[in-house]
Amino acid sequence: MLGEYPIEGRRAADISASIERAVGEGALEPGQLLPPMRELAVHLGVNPNTVAAAYRTLRERGVIETQGRRGSRVRAKPATTGRERAVVSVPEGVRNLADGNPDPALLPPLAPAFAAATSGRPDALYGEEPVDAELARLARAAFDADGVPDGPLVVASGSLDAVERVLAVRLKPGDAVAVEDPGWNRVLDLVPALGLRIVPFAVDDEGPVPGAFRAALESGARAVVVTDRAQNPTGAAVGAGRARELRAILREFPDVLVIEDDHGHGIVDLPLHPLGGVTRHWAFVRSVAKAYGPDLRVAVMTGDAVTVDRVRGRQRLGAGWVSLLVQRAVVWLWREGGVDPAVVGGAYRARRDLLIEALAERGVAARGRSGLSVWIPVDDETGVVARLLRAGWAVAAGERFRVGAAPGIRVTVSSLGESAAEVTAFADAVAEAVKGASSWGVV
Repeated sequence: MLGEYPIEGRRAADISASIERAVGEGALEPGQLLPPMRELAVHLGVNPNTVAAAYRTLRERGVIETQGRRGSRVRAKPATTGRERAVVSVPEGVRNLADGNPDPALLPPLAPAFAAATSGRPDALYGEEPVDAELARLARAAFDADGVPDGPLVVASGSLDAVERVLAVRLKPGDAVAVEDPGWNRVLDLVPALGLRIVPFAVDDEGPVPGAFRAALESGARAVVVTDRAQNPTGAAVGAGRARELRAILREFPDVLVIEDDHGHGIVDLPLHPLGGVTRHWAFVRSVAKAYGPDLRVAVMTGDAVTVDRVRGRQRLGAGWVSLLVQRAVVWLWREGGVDPAVVGGAYRARRDLLIEALAERGVAARGRSGLSVWIPVDDETGVVARLLRAGWAVAAGERFRVGAAPGIRVTVSSLGESAAEVTAFADAVAEAVKGASSWGVV
């Protein structure tokens, strides 16, 4: 039986490399159970401690996960190149409401911004300041207006890049990170890939549920990641009252690292209620991809001086800086009002409300307070997703976004548009899919 596993080696490094290579090549599939350590040790003729060390290395690299007595298995999205096999293509003729992209019609043209960024400017050379001075000035003014605490600035290549850098410079493998559940699947994949442990907490329309939030911190979480607005996948947004509750809880845990993701800036018509500055260590990240286009990889981050300095130091040793040309293009877009948050946020709100109301009329509950997503709780994700696909609609299964939360599906309203007839057709399809899945079980 063990011979079926493409695992070999006598040293821990060789065994872990063999398993990682097998995962990357597809010989070991996502979710596949690995042999028990003692059995593999006998099969390879090595000490069980050698296999334990190999498995530990793979856990720290985010390739496998251990589930107590249930054993070790390949992660659903392992940190190896083979994980791209998990991307599901949408068949021709099927409407894609699953991809999480903004509506291209609501994005500004970028050509004028890049033309302005290059006009009359010398090319950037090594040794220049890594943050454009005008970008820093505008970002700081916007932070001040939104109540974000004062702190130094650094620019990263998008929000996930910033989150990864902060976690890497502040935590060590084995530390626990409290994350939203359901939450952004990229964060759920990133945390274990860094060798960190996930501690999930529930969210509702107002953001983190206080009791669950407190429990996660009491369990020993060293850091917490919160999405302030346009939470993916539920559309939650932290309100004023909820922010006061969460800040009060955080004051009891002054050593916890608080990371806030404001990727919804520019596409949300709700005010920001930040949490940063309550604890000793914090980072606030504001990206532009959702408002100005996914290929515009810029996120401005502020935080406590030590955290930002560590991120800057690691950045200097690697990429060095985010293109100053791209930063200056963002400056032009900010100055010229490339995006009106009231207009864009209002457009997305209208689409969410239209869909939620249509679903409610058909007896289907849904949530979506801000951003691009509507979350629909369902009993049988697999059945509902399959039935909708057959009806011509692709949605995202909730399993991608949750740890222990109840099942659901995520719908990207930016792809649905504002057509009442189209929303009605989709709502009808959802109602039929939910009814069918409940009646007949998994399809």
